[in-house]
Amino acid sequence: MIQFPQINPVAISLGPLKIHWYALTYIGGLAAAWYLGCRRADKSGSGWTRVQVTDLVTNSAIGVILGGRIGYMLFYNFGNLLDNPTSIIRIWEGGMSFHGGMIGVAVAVWLFARSTGKSLYSVGDFAAPLAPLGLAFGRLGNFINGELWGRATDVSWAMIFPADPLKLARHPSQLYQFALEGMTLFVILWLYSSKPRPTFAVTGAFCLGYGVFRTAVEFFREPDAHLGFVALDWVTRGQELSIPLVIAGLVILYGAYNTDWFPTEDRGKRKEERG
Repeated sequence: MIQFPQINPVAISLGPLKIHWYALTYIGGLAAAWYLGCRRADKSGSGWTRVQVTDLVTNSAIGVILGGRIGYMLFYNFGNLLDNPTSIIRIWEGGMSFHGGMIGVAVAVWLFARSTGKSLYSVGDFAAPLAPLGLAFGRLGNFINGELWGRATDVSWAMIFPADPLKLARHPSQLYQFALEGMTLFVILWLYSSKPRPTFAVTGAFCLGYGVFRTAVEFFREPDAHLGFVALDWVTRGQELSIPLVIAGLVILYGAYNTDWFPTEDRGKRKEERG
């Protein structure tokens, strides 16, 4: 068993002002997305500017916060939302959902595409490889906070999390998610998107990759105490929300490579050239 590192969740304390590591992980994820987006934008013929990258990241940050909070209350704490509607704005009490945040980012991408005249699908493909590092940073924040721990186990790298009332040795599932949904997915998408791909294929790869990794890690992560297993005595809420992403990713990839479902700005020009 490995000793859980005792890290103060407050990174910086200046009198009444306290900045938590979890907040810094969000900032770090957004900074990484902006930096990588600017690297892509600086390449000749990218069709992007740094100003556009900044606008996209800013809009996505708002989408993550609003969507993540609303999604958590709808997907994981709906009963409390009905009893206390104002709880939806109590972000300081904790509770964010990746799937809600993803919906929020999708809305932000759609609004950005409309305002710039870019193709929704091409904006999605530009944004998708930038997201996993944000996920990685967020899972490190969960680990530092000692929350969202894994199921009980006897593996040699198990940890006892201080906030666990049962004091059981558990999988550090936050680190599994950091490694898979974060770093591994980032490497896959960054390399995959480094060469020309069919429109919307990178977005499809993100949905497929995240859905597969999250579904797998949920077998090691402790289900939410107030929800437990939501189906068949083994399906968690995270799996219930991620399995549709796997299906969506497969459908999108099929459509990208085999159909004309996802038009680009220059598709009409290419058809005219062929005609």
